Amino acid sequence: MNTIANSFTVSGIGLHSGITTNVRVCPEKRATGRYFVRVDLPEKPTIPAHVEAVSQTTLSTELAAGEARVRTVEHLLAACAGSGVDNARIEIDGEEVPIMDGSALSWVEGIAQAGLQQCSDGGKSKDAPTLEEPIWIREGDAFVAALPAAGTRFTYGIDFDYPAIGNQWYSWSPAAESFAEAIAPARTFGFADVIEKLRDLGLIKGGSLDNALVCSRMGWLNPPLRFANEPVRHKLLDLVGDLSLLPDPISAHFLAYKASHKLHVQLTKALMYHISNS
Repeated sequence: MNTIANSFTVSGIGLHSGITTNVRVCPEKRATGRYFVRVDLPEKPTIPAHVEAVSQTTLSTELAAGEARVRTVEHLLAACAGSGVDNARIEIDGEEVPIMDGSALSWVEGIAQAGLQQCSDGGKSKDAPTLEEPIWIREGDAFVAALPAAGTRFTYGIDFDYPAIGNQWYSWSPAAESFAEAIAPARTFGFADVIEKLRDLGLIKGGSLDNALVCSRMGWLNPPLRFANEPVRHKLLDLVGDLSLLPDPISAHFLAYKASHKLHVQLTKALMYHISNS
């Protein structure tokens, strides 16, 4: 098991809150997993990056412990999981992780510069649990699934009634392509015709053309894309982040179609039950 070798700090605006926060990712040599510390609050409460701490999943994943909460954790946690950071203390002085450019790239670059080191406490690697039977979570025509597999693979599909996106599929294996190159650069995306509605609901107050791809019926408002299928790669990034809320990775083929943070988390909870009872 690994942690980072040195601390690093990132600052930026929150996608939904519109408030600037500072995040300091620190080494954690104990076998604690990844966890957040709200350093702006009295007694500096900790919030575990664990599926049991999920408090809501509306357009992002939010974690809570008591009254303390931290929102939009998925990109940072995906970067940790994709970069091999098993244990980390993540100090934050507000309630939302900065969106940066809408991808996980800043986090991956910070981790790469900080370096990795093996944990001294509980640092022995464990074999990833495996599945005996498929696990499916379905809502209408959307679904997420974990299928028995010898290795880890992610396959994601999306289908939007916007010509610039349409139907996209992407399959990624960590053993074949690096997270830093294939997944981390993919940015979050939204739709021009629903921006005002979301802001009326108190969401995306910090959203801009600098931190999200925006699509209209006529096409992208802020091209170029980093990948021809950047939207589906970003959805896969979100799934990696939400599945990182398991205490240990699990070996499976993860399959999703038209899913959401809600369905991702439901699958993660089902996998947690499987691990606890196997």
